[in-house]
Amino acid sequence: MSSRRTRASKIVTEDELNDLVLKLQVLVPNSGSSCTTRVPALKIIKETCKYIKRLQGEVEDISERLSQLLASMDNSGVDTDFLRRLLQQ
Repeated sequence: MSSRRTRASKIVTEDELNDLVLKLQVLVPNSGSSCTTRVPALKIIKETCKYIKRLQGEVEDISERLSQLLASMDNSGVDTDFLRRLLQQ
C-alpha cells in the first residue's frame, strides 16, 4: 500500500505541469514570454532545451578561455592554485 501512495504522490497534475511550463516561458528568452500569448508547451520545452545547450556551450567557451589565461599568467604574485580552486566551486 505504501508503494501506491509513493507513486500517487509523484504524479504531477496537469495544472502543476502548466504552471511549470509558464515558469519556463518567463525564464527563457525568446520563448514567447508575453503573458498574454499562449504558447504551446512543447515549443516552450524545445526552446528551453536549446537555451540550456547554448548556455552549456558558453560555459565551456568561458572555461576554455579562463584555462588559457591561467596557463599564460605570470605566476609572480598571483596564487593560481587558489584561483583554480575558487573557480571550481
